[in-house]
Amino acid sequence: MLYTVSQRFFFDAAHTLKRDIEAEGSRRVHGHTYHAEVWLKGERNPATGMVIDLGVLRRRLDEVREKLDHHLLDDVPGLKPPTLENLCLFIAEALADLKPGLARVRVWREALGDACTLELDS
Repeated sequence: MLYTVSQRFFFDAAHTLKRDIEAEGSRRVHGHTYHAEVWLKGERNPATGMVIDLGVLRRRLDEVREKLDHHLLDDVPGLKPPTLENLCLFIAEALADLKPGLARVRVWREALGDACTLELDS
């Protein structure tokens, strides 16, 4: 049997973005509260009863959050430009070595209703 477990976190960050629509506001430094959720899919370990120890997953998510929270996303190494799509990819790449592997990463801005989901083959 395959199980899917997930964990959420949030971070506050600022960024700029060059785009054709809503250009003036996007090019100024502005911030958002971002929410993220990761899903891991795998078999339950019969010895532990878990797919992954959620404490281990939370520790790894704290490491990712530390790279993003209260930072100017434009300056985060490996994240250019700071779009929702690139944030999904950034998080997925930071957690690529987790076992079991990631199945999905979602990043959203609740206040704006914007979201992006990255579906992964694990």
